[in-house]
Amino acid sequence: MFVTPAYAQDAVGAPGGMADIFIQLMPIALLVLIFWLLIFRPQQKRLKAQQAMLSAIRRGDTVVTTGGIVGKVTKAVDGEDLEVEISPNVKVKLVRGMVADVRSKSEPVNDNKPVA
Repeated sequence: MFVTPAYAQDAVGAPGGMADIFIQLMPIALLVLIFWLLIFRPQQKRLKAQQAMLSAIRRGDTVVTTGGIVGKVTKAVDGEDLEVEISPNVKVKLVRGMVADVRSKSEPVNDNKPVA
């Protein structure tokens, strides 16, 4: 007498399907896209530019180290340390990765010129 069938409960308990899962995962996917566009992509571009700058260091360039020392490159071998003159007759060895900036680019010195 007091028991009546609850027809509305059947619709609530039924699984929603793929549309509900998609709607729930959409904000997470949107956040991942925003992070990639605003953080990871510019960071990758800066890293590529830094690597290109470090690989292009040649003898005669004026460089600034990460410690703030300014000097002129006297010896640069690809993939190895740099020899930098920071004052007359004072040369130090630096790891390429510790160069923060290249202030002035110069033409590489050609030591193979014939003496006239």
